[in-house]
Amino acid sequence: MIELDHVVKTYQREDGTPVPALRDITCRIDAGEFVVIRGASGSGKSSLLNILGCLDTPTSGVYRLAGEDVSRYSDAERSAVRSRRIGFVFQSFNLLPRTTAVENVEVPALYATAEVDRDRALALLQRVGLGERSRHFVTELSGGEQQRVAIARALMNSPPLLLADEPTGNLDSAVGDSIMELLTDL
Repeated sequence: MIELDHVVKTYQREDGTPVPALRDITCRIDAGEFVVIRGASGSGKSSLLNILGCLDTPTSGVYRLAGEDVSRYSDAERSAVRSRRIGFVFQSFNLLPRTTAVENVEVPALYATAEVDRDRALALLQRVGLGERSRHFVTELSGGEQQRVAIARALMNSPPLLLADEPTGNLDSAVGDSIMELLTDL
């Protein structure tokens, strides 16, 4: 599913000094694998996730997603890939505050097809244990519940790839453990 071949990511400081974030990353991740990327702060984890999520492109090297070389895609092409193939779970949830849980789950469908399947959104909330909270505004939900909404949202378009950037970082350890159990089950 994912193939990285000698991927390099280098940023430029304002003075032109190069700042290497990723150096010669080569790996393969097959469908169905559950992979954790660990490392010290500043080691390139977020840069790698941004490339895997088609939010950024490598400076050099090749990134193939499901056999398709997405390394040099334009912003619009990467956006299309994201909407069809990638679900994101963010540490800070990134939910829309003035909307309900079910409306938040429906958002990815608007980007992919412009057609919303309310029944699917409700079923996903049920799957993550929030069926009874679907009509609550996200500001009325606990941190763990908000993260469950974010997971349901990430699954809305049935993406073959789910990326989670520190999905338990803003949660206490007990809630974090339950979120990791949920992700493992999914």
